[in-house]
Amino acid sequence: MSRLSISPQSAADAKLESYLLDFQRRVETAPPGMCPVHLHLTMLESSGAQTCGKCVPCRDGIPALAQKVRCVAECRADASDLDDIRALAEMIRDTSDCAIGYNAAEAFLQGMDTFADEYASHVERGCCGPRIEQKVPCEALCPAHVNVPGYIALVAEGDNAGAVNMVRKDNPFPTACALVCEHPCEIRCRRRIIDAPINIRGIKKYAVDNAPCDTVPTPPQNVPTGKRVAVIGGGPGGMTCAYFSALMGHSVTVFEGRKQLGGMMRYGIPAYRFPRERLDEDIRGILALRDIEVEYEHPVDAAEMRRIADEFDAVFVAIGAQVGKTLDLPGIDAQGVSSAVAMLERIGDGDYPDYTGKRVAVIGGGNVAMDCARTAVRCGASEVSVVYRRRREDMTALEAEVEAAANEGVELMMLEAPLEIEVDAQGRCTALVTQPQMISLVRGGRPAPVNANRPANRIEADVILVAVGQDIVSAPFEEFGMTANRGRLTADEFLVATGLEGVFVGGDCQTGPATIIKAIGAGKVAARNIDHYLGYNHTLDPGVTAPEAKPNDRRPTGRVNIAERPARERKRDFEGVELEISREEVLQECGRCLRCDHFGCGTQKGGRIQYV
Repeated sequence: MSRLSISPQSAADAKLESYLLDFQRRVETAPPGMCPVHLHLTMLESSGAQTCGKCVPCRDGIPALAQKVRCVAECRADASDLDDIRALAEMIRDTSDCAIGYNAAEAFLQGMDTFADEYASHVERGCCGPRIEQKVPCEALCPAHVNVPGYIALVAEGDNAGAVNMVRKDNPFPTACALVCEHPCEIRCRRRIIDAPINIRGIKKYAVDNAPCDTVPTPPQNVPTGKRVAVIGGGPGGMTCAYFSALMGHSVTVFEGRKQLGGMMRYGIPAYRFPRERLDEDIRGILALRDIEVEYEHPVDAAEMRRIADEFDAVFVAIGAQVGKTLDLPGIDAQGVSSAVAMLERIGDGDYPDYTGKRVAVIGGGNVAMDCARTAVRCGASEVSVVYRRRREDMTALEAEVEAAANEGVELMMLEAPLEIEVDAQGRCTALVTQPQMISLVRGGRPAPVNANRPANRIEADVILVAVGQDIVSAPFEEFGMTANRGRLTADEFLVATGLEGVFVGGDCQTGPATIIKAIGAGKVAARNIDHYLGYNHTLDPGVTAPEAKPNDRRPTGRVNIAERPARERKRDFEGVELEISREEVLQECGRCLRCDHFGCGTQKGGRIQYV
């Protein structure tokens, strides 16, 4: 048998693969604020390089299309050129032999529709639209627009208290975001071009671990204005609005329906992920300000809302989305079946269920489902299963949460859609019956499941927790006069409640269930707009500035991840699962920051970008 060798072509492909991985990282790190027309041009040129040359529409059409789009990008086109561009793209899409041609054209056409205003601006105004400018990625993608490079630099210098107050300039919950934020700030981190995104959340965790928020004095408050602001709901959005309103000098009263503050941070996140004493550090830091009064166990109905609106100068409604959705299944009302949200609410006040020896099934594929499953393990369940009708890669839960649940012994049962709940003679659930699914066409950005031609499965269960979403209790506020769309309270772009003066609304009750940091961002915007409504334009001094930037360390370096207690230990209790980062680790991680607030677009704009 003759010997085989690697052909020169295979060696060339191997070299190309390495280059493509580098190119992929650059695409993944595309900065926010890019001009869509220039981005489409780059995409077309890359697609043109991929053509095999067999079919004319792809071989000749894509370069011709790219040439026409370049004229638009350089503001040398008119309205008739846009019609020609569309016609050419449609021809390429409809007549190309393979996906390299037709997908490139289809993606371009979708982009042309999505960014029609930007194409019009290039043609009619001869420039990009007003919102097109590169931004510091981590700041721009943080809903609260925290000065991330600034607090990273402060941590590197050993000023953890300064880092806490740098975060507080835009976000009064540094500890919450250090422990449970989904860290969207890391998505486009430019460090990804070199190696991997900086562990921004980990650096913040180091700061609050070494400078607890209730030990760091808050920034100075402005002089009292005599204005009174009411906040309905003591969750992340409401308390953020209360914090900034008090800093501006307004007197704030928070009306909280439960026994304690924190909203879904306390009543929706288990203590092993966010220990209650750590949450209380943030809350004590907020309540350290003067003129914040809290009325606990004070639900607000329509009549009370009318009284509050009459008595206060402005009102911010931030009631969140704290009621679990249910499913229309036979047996859903059986004993042992409950909402996942209701279970997590119980443990928020320390009322832990006893699942010793019980079989628990959790329906859903989001973070709440993972929280419930991992909680059930800690409450003594003998078996815990997560039942989800899609694939694992389609789950909305963070991959880290899914992996942690699996490590703790949770069984993941994918592509199983609930059919019914079996109930015994005493009215107790005994099993969840499911219909196997197969994945099908993409709808709404995700492949949709359809029934597979296989027999139903029976999952024995003594407890079934339904984690399929959350609803908003909007009825009392609609009765008061606020409007709602599909249960969400409506507001304009400035968070002013539709048709009402002096009433603002934001967070989950306005957007639908989202993340803590998005609620915090809404509370910050509401405070600013309430201040403007009351006739002021206060500025706030965080009492700290970012250190001068040092030259970049561009050597490829591995990312430091937050270590966790072993699964065999942590699944036995509700103590925090994450360990502290060492000084050596955090210094290395801080050293990877490229200080985009100073280099690149930060220098171009004369320093840190300011946000409203």
